[in-house]
Amino acid sequence: MVSRIVVGISGASGALYGVRCLEFLRELGVETHLVISKSGILTIEQELGVSAASVRKLADVVHAPGNIGAACASGSFHTLGMIVAPCSMRSLAEIATGVTSSLLTRSAEVVLKERRRLVLLARETPLTNTHIKNMLAVSEMGGIIMPPVPALYAHPKSIEEMVDQTVSRALDLFGLDTGKAKRWTGLETAERPVSTTV
Repeated sequence: MVSRIVVGISGASGALYGVRCLEFLRELGVETHLVISKSGILTIEQELGVSAASVRKLADVVHAPGNIGAACASGSFHTLGMIVAPCSMRSLAEIATGVTSSLLTRSAEVVLKERRRLVLLARETPLTNTHIKNMLAVSEMGGIIMPPVPALYAHPKSIEEMVDQTVSRALDLFGLDTGKAKRWTGLETAERPVSTTV
């Protein structure tokens, strides 16, 4: 079975999610095809203080956002699917309507039409009715909307731990276990069933 995922990084806040996704997938031996939007480049540099070039080095293959002739623009190119981390509301809108203007959103559309896994770490708040309708449209087409909400039950001690938990749970959706997710096993104070044996 093919072990390949398309990773999109859009211009929404949260570039670290995409970076950690690339790092985890490399550790897991999954081939990555990266598409960073033009706005995503600005966000990487502003939020992380690193160059987009350094992020590109984490991927196996990098595609320019305007290269509609790239391999991941075709359904005949086998992948496990695509994750967009983070996913801006503009990217979400293009994916929801099928009116795509870049390789990032075209690749997501391909994943949907081929009935593969699409996970969008939609990053915006508060949400307008349009945002919510677009999320519903993508969900109805088989995509998964996964806002990067921190799992506070895991008692994260840093931003990095919160990000790692979210990215690990997102990769769970592709059947990939990073080994970094803190998994809920129930409350430690849960009472054991009382024996009814006489």
